[in-house]
Amino acid sequence: MKTALELWGGHECTVNRVGERYFDQTIRSGHQHRPEDLDRFAALGLKALRYPVLWERTAPDAPEERDFGWADARFARLRDLNIKPIVGLIHHGSGPRYTDLLAENFAPGLAAHARAVAERYPWVQDWTPVNEPLTTARFACVYGLWWPHRRDEGDFFRALLNQIDATRLAMAEIREVNPRARLIQTEDLGFTHHTGPLADQARYENDRRWLTWDLLCGKVTPEHPLHAYISCFGLSDRLKAIAEDPCPPDVVGVNHYLTSERFLDHRVERYPARLHGGNGKQRYVDVEAVRVAEDGPLGLRALLRQAWERYGRTLAVTEAHNGCTREEQMRWFLEAWRGAEQLRGEGIEIEAVTAWSLLGSHGWSNLLTSEDASYECGVFDLRAPAPRPTAMAALLKDLAGGQAVKGPAFASPGWWRRGDIRYVHAPARSAVRAQDRDAPDGCVVEAPPILITGATGTLGQAFARACRHRGLPFVLTGRSTLAIDDPHSVAEALDRLGPSAVINTAGFVRVDDAEHEEDACLRANALGAEVLARACAERGAAFVTFSSDLVFDGLKGSAYVESDRPSPLNAYGRSKAEAEARVLACGGWSLVVRTAAFFSHADPHNFAVHALDALGRGERFQAAEDLIVSPTYVPDLVNACLDLLLDGETGVRCLANDGALSWAAFARALAEGAGYDPDLVEGVPATAFGWPAPRPRDVALASERGQVMPTLESAIERFLHGYAATVGGRRLCPRDEDEPPVRAAAE
Repeated sequence: MKTALELWGGHECTVNRVGERYFDQTIRSGHQHRPEDLDRFAALGLKALRYPVLWERTAPDAPEERDFGWADARFARLRDLNIKPIVGLIHHGSGPRYTDLLAENFAPGLAAHARAVAERYPWVQDWTPVNEPLTTARFACVYGLWWPHRRDEGDFFRALLNQIDATRLAMAEIREVNPRARLIQTEDLGFTHHTGPLADQARYENDRRWLTWDLLCGKVTPEHPLHAYISCFGLSDRLKAIAEDPCPPDVVGVNHYLTSERFLDHRVERYPARLHGGNGKQRYVDVEAVRVAEDGPLGLRALLRQAWERYGRTLAVTEAHNGCTREEQMRWFLEAWRGAEQLRGEGIEIEAVTAWSLLGSHGWSNLLTSEDASYECGVFDLRAPAPRPTAMAALLKDLAGGQAVKGPAFASPGWWRRGDIRYVHAPARSAVRAQDRDAPDGCVVEAPPILITGATGTLGQAFARACRHRGLPFVLTGRSTLAIDDPHSVAEALDRLGPSAVINTAGFVRVDDAEHEEDACLRANALGAEVLARACAERGAAFVTFSSDLVFDGLKGSAYVESDRPSPLNAYGRSKAEAEARVLACGGWSLVVRTAAFFSHADPHNFAVHALDALGRGERFQAAEDLIVSPTYVPDLVNACLDLLLDGETGVRCLANDGALSWAAFARALAEGAGYDPDLVEGVPATAFGWPAPRPRDVALASERGQVMPTLESAIERFLHGYAATVGGRRLCPRDEDEPPVRAAAE
């Protein structure tokens, strides 16, 4: 192909209606009032941007009352930035209140809106009048989740045909203004795998997945496998009209997610009852193929090849996003990009791959059906004061610029290709024997390891487990391999192992002993961190080390954040405050993480486990009522640190679960969650314990750089699940933090 593969982008811009409420992703993300986001997008190297001029937003009250003010400013900026807009007019929506997916005025109404937008921006060439018509019709008229909340197959087909008619009429109006206008028609493309008895159901779903493009291409004629079935709903005349006046897409836009491929299994007893369903004739479960199919899903490359063979039209990957840890987001996009490049090498015309959800998304965990706006990070992280570029941003820049990718994220395939972690259900063999199933795509590259100090500690072990689970290369070291306070030992180890980063979890942790061993504490915590930081800076390696809430005196009266100056009360706090200053003075890529009050069921030596063990025996448990902390669930801390490390974050970050309470209240919350009697928790003053080291009264932690940790309530729930799975040797669930200790490097 003559032109290079293009990088496109898009921010999640859905406006969907549930009952009388509209959920607008552009408002939820803050992009509504942040035009400077367009400059952030341009810096990635985008050639085009999927961008909304949605009907619901432009003319919400009456079709003739259009307000283009918001779009005008942004389209002017896109022209200045030389980014082609791909204009969307309906994105999972049902239109303004004066119409809906089943209304007769839907198609002509959208066409009129399209005409007005085209006249406003006659220079725009690329259009997606309706995003994912088939998917939207399913959510609105099969599952009943979105307006108009139907659960009727006839209504599903009517909603689909209304959207197809809207697309045809809209493009006709647009092309009267700009004859060169292109239709880039998006749809989710997956595949349905099945066990033998469900062949007919799977065949129907595999035929149905093509309907958006089949209809637009005029393929749904009497010879089409679904023509007779759709006609049974009184829609034969409409099918005939569409087939006689088709509107084939100029670009077939393929949206694909890890959930796009499904597996139908008639053996419902193999699955939890909540997954049981059926078609009225057969009982079965419908689950993600990646979580159960023994041979794995077909994969995006195979599906793109199917689309090319079916239509012979230019393709584009118009959404590629994975809501997961940072390296898995990067692996997913790289796999899509490399797959597109390989298919182009075979002569298949693929124009672009789109980085979707540039700003992340809100509420998709509940399918946009409630006020819950739980956030899923995108290329930019919105949890910071301003959108913060993640490691995905660096990857996109490299791909757009033709640079080779490198780093620990690419040392392992994505979890969807790993048989050791991808299964949630017992592996099942599909009756489908696809010959063009994706083979491993060669995205794995050699990468230097992450060096983790503190092999015997809770945090070191937790980082090792997380790196193994996430497919990040690592080396776990103990003191005989690397003495952090010995410059020669540090230099020798770093030169020999050549790590990309060092995570320092070693140090002096006995808070009360530090009062009479202050020199040893200072040497381990401050000098050791400084030696590592300087060695990393000299070698261009990133460095992460840990500080404590005990660097503060607890007198602020509100939660401590990154810019608060340390004022410790005890020797341990002084050692950590000194460490912060020394590490930051070394320069380089150093990240200092202030955290507090670890709890994890994988370590028996922490407050939460001690409390539950005692309460489980029916014993009373004493805890300080007058000391406020922000407990930190170790797996959450570790995963957040690894994400920030991959993102290249530096400076001081406060990382604790979102919440603060006294130690006694923490114990009561644990008791209530575990079903124990919270009255067994006895709140006492801290002085009752006779601790040698003074403790600050209120050291709640928060972040002015962005809260990236889950809530404390969520952390407690997951901790209790893991605790229950390990009590008495039971194993209730295969979680990464349940794994056995990781051995340190050979000494």
